[in-house]
Amino acid sequence: MICFPNAKINLGLNIVEKRSDGFHNIETVFYPINWCDVLEVIENKAFQKGNEKINLSLSGIVVEGNTQDNLISKTYKLVNAVHNLPPVKAHLHKVIPMGAGLGGGSSDAAFFIKLLNDKFSLNLSITEQMNFAKQLGSDCAFFIENKPVYASGKGDVFSEVEIDLNQYCIVVVYPAVHSNTALAYKGVVPAKPQKNIQSIITDEIKNWKEDLVNDFEKTIFLQHPELQNIKNTFYSVDALYASMSGSGSAVYGIFKNDVDIKEFNFSNNYLIWKSK
Repeated sequence: MICFPNAKINLGLNIVEKRSDGFHNIETVFYPINWCDVLEVIENKAFQKGNEKINLSLSGIVVEGNTQDNLISKTYKLVNAVHNLPPVKAHLHKVIPMGAGLGGGSSDAAFFIKLLNDKFSLNLSITEQMNFAKQLGSDCAFFIENKPVYASGKGDVFSEVEIDLNQYCIVVVYPAVHSNTALAYKGVVPAKPQKNIQSIITDEIKNWKEDLVNDFEKTIFLQHPELQNIKNTFYSVDALYASMSGSGSAVYGIFKNDVDIKEFNFSNNYLIWKSK
């Protein structure tokens, strides 16, 4: 059984306050895009090494570390502890860049929960799937329902939001820069914004430029000026709105009409995704 875990972009991101548990409360809108990994699982009764019941293989973008420490393996172990799953062979073909603010790892974990649920008829409710996902990452639960939401708290409290960008062209650029999220947080002074993101996104996209901000940009752009250059390039080619996603380092632009990515003159080292 195969699925295609997709990425997300952040429409605005405000760091509102530091919590007593050391995390931060944020406000943002998560919006899914179709930049996808490929994830497969099959039952593998012949495989079991000690307590290990998942044999994970990887391809595509190189994922560092031991496969047993991979989020896919952790997801299997979490669900298996409750539902005693059969041994499986899983394969992840990694396409979504890591350290990009696109939620690729969280998406892989969430989609694997859904894949296990379907493959082995676990009959997990949406709430049960989301509860598993919340144990794996702050934004992981978003990918269970995989629809636009206003996210608050640690990025794990969701409210419905009405927004549809399907009629626009979205271009996402990852410049092979790995953003350090912990360092990004250190450069931000938490503060509640004057305008709530929920109200800003009800306005026309062309008006977002002044009010819809990502609090991480100031710090990250100082560390990596090329990200600011990408954003400026988008606006020079008539983007309605451009921003860094999450804590970076991917930067996206939203355009009224289809664009030819060749006119951006980006480096051949950049990974680029376009919605249409």
